[in-house]
Amino acid sequence: MARKYRIGVVGFGRMGRGFVAAMLENPVWEVAAICDVDPLSRSEAKQIVPTAKIADEPEAIFTDESLEVVGLFTLADSRPAMIRRALAENKHIIAEKPIAADIKTEWELVKEIEASDRLVAVNLFNRNAWYHKEIQQYIADGVIGELGIIRVCHMTPGHLPTEGHEPEGPPFHDCGMHYVDVARWYARSEYKTWHAQGIRMWNYKDPWWVQCHGTFENGVVFDITQGFVYGHLAKEKTHNCYVDCIGTKGIARMRHNFKDAMIEVHGIDATLTKTAAFNDKKLDVMVDLFARSLIAGKNVGFPTVRDSAVASQVSWHMLDDAVKNTPPSVGTLSDLSEILEHRKHLRTGFGLPLRRSDQSLASLGQLSQSQACGEEFCQVAPSTKSRKLGT
Repeated sequence: MARKYRIGVVGFGRMGRGFVAAMLENPVWEVAAICDVDPLSRSEAKQIVPTAKIADEPEAIFTDESLEVVGLFTLADSRPAMIRRALAENKHIIAEKPIAADIKTEWELVKEIEASDRLVAVNLFNRNAWYHKEIQQYIADGVIGELGIIRVCHMTPGHLPTEGHEPEGPPFHDCGMHYVDVARWYARSEYKTWHAQGIRMWNYKDPWWVQCHGTFENGVVFDITQGFVYGHLAKEKTHNCYVDCIGTKGIARMRHNFKDAMIEVHGIDATLTKTAAFNDKKLDVMVDLFARSLIAGKNVGFPTVRDSAVASQVSWHMLDDAVKNTPPSVGTLSDLSEILEHRKHLRTGFGLPLRRSDQSLASLGQLSQSQACGEEFCQVAPSTKSRKLGT
């Protein structure tokens, strides 16, 4: 991959900075322009990428004919207009998920993108994970027999109400859609039925923990557990994250500690184990895969807008089901206030809001592992409005 691709980045927050860091390490990419509405972010962008053009509004990036690709790392409610503007200017796109703040708009965008000849990738980072790919290959090889049950869990003391970005929705949508996508990816089938139950931890209006179980069209069953409720005031913070695949003759499972990922396959003829780097958001894999796709002129394996829209739609509906099933309340808003105050003074932990003072500009992308842990932006948004199915 000798040639370089010039990219303009819109949004220089946590994920924008992460993508820029990955691209600066990859010789295929040239970060030629960065846009952010915040003056301090623009100043820091100039220090980090002194050769880049720095802008305070995205139009300068969309109209720059020298840019072949744009990276859209803003909030979900601003992405639709930017995606359409980029397509109109004939640019390829890397975007954060979800691609819009509502299901209807997401499916409209899917149709528009699929009708174009532009490559558009969405950051469903689990699809770039070595451990998921290896386990799925073992399953395809029949090592555990026929897959029957998929169990996915992601619980950390992560983001709380008021700490995130509202358009992305409560945890089971913003973060949970990743795991809705993972289960569907493993099953190689579409969701058929589900039943969800949540709990309104700390008496907050939205369920901050949801567990959902159900079936896929091919008969595989699943359960997904997600919540940022896992011991916020514990002296020693911990988490519980895993994928467990149960077959007719054996099992395959994965756990991680946000530093290393461990897979175990208890197969018919052998027991296999492997430990390797977890690699958090896998942005280096994402940008490399997208560059290879640009060179090939086709998608060679990056996550698609359709996969993102399905995961977003289903996770919204599962969240709605949890709300419909009258989630009980435990704790008080005073408990929540105590936790929020505690988190203001933390410098390491799970899903802490990124503080510029904690980040050395000379080591962008080299945040301590504890700061990177469970960083999904899980926001506050009413989950009771009607959401129509897409097509």
